[in-house]
Amino acid sequence: MTHPIISDLQKRYTTKKYDSTKRVSQQDLNVITEAMRLSASSINSQPWKFIVIESDQAKQRMHDSFANKFQFNQPHIKAASHIILFAHNPKYKREDYARVISQDIANQRSTEEQREQAFGAYAFVDLNTDEAGNNAAWTKAQTYIALGNTLHTLARLSIDSTTMEGIDSELISDIFATELDGYVCDVALAIGYHDKEQDYNQPLPKSRLSTEQVLQVV
Repeated sequence: MTHPIISDLQKRYTTKKYDSTKRVSQQDLNVITEAMRLSASSINSQPWKFIVIESDQAKQRMHDSFANKFQFNQPHIKAASHIILFAHNPKYKREDYARVISQDIANQRSTEEQREQAFGAYAFVDLNTDEAGNNAAWTKAQTYIALGNTLHTLARLSIDSTTMEGIDSELISDIFATELDGYVCDVALAIGYHDKEQDYNQPLPKSRLSTEQVLQVV
């Protein structure tokens, strides 16, 4: 199949070694962050926060978060151009959705008179919230939609990436407590450009299950 979308996804892979001398341009970074902001989410909840790590100081803090485990991902932190923390709100509340509705009104998608009616969609949040007010499973799922959208954006821009679930969420919550402000980061994304000599994964052929194994048309 020949199509630009398929070409993007065919060339995308998980980078194993970055060229520390190369940096993502500000122009491309602006496209990436705007793509994240525009990602889809259930009831347009947007229960996420994206922390872009680019300074040497912030990279050192992220590097320190690997003190106890997942050291195999630690080299990416300083070698990659940027690290992005994808964080979710573990206790999404009515006041969080109120911000979305207020923005809808400001963008003329809705009106002030329709505000209370707009809260009808919040019933879906209630369906995914336990007695303690925790809905992290639902908000984390929304954040992964943004992650997937970002991966495709990076592929279109020919920027390499490494999705990292091998991170210490608890230590990151401590080290980046101010930035996260109660949000939880269970996945991070390294972005940059691969080391042409040492990235063993880049030349390997793409491998996925066949269409017949994963797709049914009924």
